[in-house]
Amino acid sequence: MVLVFKIALVFMLLFIFFNLARALVQMVREPSEADENTQPMSHYLGKRVLFSAIVVLLLIIALTSGWLEPNPRPY
Repeated sequence: MVLVFKIALVFMLLFIFFNLARALVQMVREPSEADENTQPMSHYLGKRVLFSAIVVLLLIIALTSGWLEPNPRPY
């Protein structure tokens, strides 16, 4: 169960980076290249923020339920 949760978190983080890269492409694209079927940059940034909030909530739930244990002494 914990391994599936960790794999899901990794895939969500990869999806966040993918949306960030798509927003970068939209930002540097010339206005003449953009056709009416493409999504605006804010669409991809909004998805990134939404999935980042979901990841943070899932991490908080996993830490409080005991699925994940934080490092007690980082040094």
